[in-house]
Amino acid sequence: MSKIVVIPGDGIGKEITESAVEVLKKADAKFNLNLEYEFKDAGGTAYDKFGMPLPEETLNACKNADAVLFGAVGGNKWDNVKAELRPEKAILGLRKGLNLYANLRPVKVIDSLVDNSPLKPQLVKGVDLVIVRELVGGIYFGDRCESEIKNNSERAWDLENYSVPEVERITKLAFETAKIRRGKLTSVDKANVLATSRLWRRTVNKIAENFSDVELNHLYVDNCAMQLCVNPKQFDVIVTGNLFGDILSDEAAVIGGSIGLMPSASIGELTSLYEPIHGSAPDIAGKGIANPMGTILSAAMLLRYSLHAEKAAQSIESAVEKTLADGFRTADIYSDGFNFKKIGTVEATQEICKRI
Repeated sequence: MSKIVVIPGDGIGKEITESAVEVLKKADAKFNLNLEYEFKDAGGTAYDKFGMPLPEETLNACKNADAVLFGAVGGNKWDNVKAELRPEKAILGLRKGLNLYANLRPVKVIDSLVDNSPLKPQLVKGVDLVIVRELVGGIYFGDRCESEIKNNSERAWDLENYSVPEVERITKLAFETAKIRRGKLTSVDKANVLATSRLWRRTVNKIAENFSDVELNHLYVDNCAMQLCVNPKQFDVIVTGNLFGDILSDEAAVIGGSIGLMPSASIGELTSLYEPIHGSAPDIAGKGIANPMGTILSAAMLLRYSLHAEKAAQSIESAVEKTLADGFRTADIYSDGFNFKKIGTVEATQEICKRI
């Protein structure tokens, strides 16, 4: 029996996680996965119930699970909540509490959605890359000051720092990921300016000595951002720090035509967390129009990385691609003037289940 903790969160989180669980149950019936589910609160929903965004009960349940399926947190309802109690603190708390040190963001452009990309079709057709982002270090987890007076002026600051073991751990995972793909790794930093980036680059080069079968190259982050627009097919695996990875992975997601389609995995040493990259979209919550495919594809990653159920994962991914190839579109990827069938969250889930 494999135990999955499901955290719907806020906004459309309940709808999209319900869809993903339905698809997982369909895959379970086909491949005898023997899955069980436990539902827990986090984010604004948890704050409303318990006065905190990440209850200890939720964190403990996640620690004892084989995997965590996460929806989304946040919304303007909680804009005036104290900074330390904001819904977004839930995901940061989970990353730290579960030591989710690496975020994997696959970006694969499906043939039937090439025209949805803001880039020219010849640039995006065939794009298949993974961004490996360090997730528990860097500027997001460094010391900070919200406000202080220096030289008679108010200022704030955030400290960026990385240790060699932190860089070694994420780099090894990135090399191992590249090794089972096309054998190319791009490390992204700002070594011409930042001391942390110079340590990052030295460490990556040292680890590379153990992976002679993987081609390594380095790019500055500004050049990488440009290259993702002008020649995204050059990339196989990209590894980078927390801040740069946050920005580049969202940029890369747009290549595929909609962030509603993009999954992610946050890898930990004990358990891992899987979530779509989009937000909670409170403006469409409860309307039944949210695209569940990013969450469903995250569930496929859960099967692949946490439960080692590769055939089941491929079955879900293939079902999503077939659904799109057959012309079904949720509102975020629907266009008039084509022979598309506009569907909502429930209908999309049903069509995908039919094709598993």
